[in-house]
Amino acid sequence: MALERVSKILKMADAANTSVIAFNCTDYNMVYSVVTVAEEQNKPVIVTLYPEHAYLNNASQPSAFAGMAKALAESVNVPVGIHLDHSSDYNFILGAIRGGFTSVMYDGSMLPLEENIRLTKTIVDIAHKLGVDVEAELGHIGFAVNSAGEALDSYTQPDIAARFCRETNVDSIAVAIGSAHGFYKKIPKLDLVRLEEINAATDVPLVLHGGSGIPADQLKIAFTKGINKFNVGTEFFHLYYHAIKDYCAETGDNGNVFDMPQYAQEKMMAYLRKKLLLTKM
Repeated sequence: MALERVSKILKMADAANTSVIAFNCTDYNMVYSVVTVAEEQNKPVIVTLYPEHAYLNNASQPSAFAGMAKALAESVNVPVGIHLDHSSDYNFILGAIRGGFTSVMYDGSMLPLEENIRLTKTIVDIAHKLGVDVEAELGHIGFAVNSAGEALDSYTQPDIAARFCRETNVDSIAVAIGSAHGFYKKIPKLDLVRLEEINAATDVPLVLHGGSGIPADQLKIAFTKGINKFNVGTEFFHLYYHAIKDYCAETGDNGNVFDMPQYAQEKMMAYLRKKLLLTKM
C-alpha cells in the first residue's frame, strides 16, 4: 500500500472509536521499526518528523525523510501516514510539502487567538490546494520539565475551538487538556470532561500531544472521547538512545556499526508491539 493521507487514517480511527499513534522518528531505524510492527499488528500508523531534528540536529531532511517513509509504506499492506510535527515557519512548512509531506502541523498556539486563526487559515488554504492536510494547535501544550502541569487558563476552550475550526477549515486540532511534552514530573491527569466538551463542540479529529508517560487507562478513555491521533516521541527517542548505548556496552571493541541497526530495531520493535496494543484498530 502506498503512503496514505493522514486525514483518511484519522477518519478510520474515528469510525473505530479509537486513535492512531503517531511516532516521532529521526531516521530509517525508527521508521522501519514502526512500519514493520504496524504490519505485524495490522494497524495503521503515522510517522512524524520534528523540524528541529532536521534544521538543528541534521538527523534527516524533509525530502529524505518523506522519500524513506514512502518507500517503506509501499512495502507493507497497512496504511502509513507521514506528518510534519510542530512548525511555525511558513517557509519550512512549504519546503516540507514540496519535499513530499502530505500532512503538516502549523503551530500558532503561542500567538493571540486572532493571529493564530489568520495564519493557520493561510497555511490551510495553500496546503489544501496542494492536497495536503493541516493540523493546528489551540491552547498551549507545554513541556513537562518546566512545570508539573500547564495552568488551566492555557487549556483549550470548547467554544473557541468550535470557532477556530470553523474559521480555519483545519483538518485536525491538537488540544491542551493536561498533557505535556517530555517526561512528566508526576503522573498527569487528563481533563477528560473538557475533552468531551471540545469533541461535542467541534467536528474535526482531535490530537493529543505529549504521549510519553500518560497512563493507559486515561488514554483508552480519551480515545473514546474524540482523540483520534496520539503523539509519542520522548520515550521512543529515549529507548533508541539506550538501545545504542546497550549495544556498545555489550559488544565493546568487538561491536561494529553494521550490526548496531538491527540490534536497535529489535529493541524498538519490542516496545512498539506493546504500545500499539493501546489502539483498537
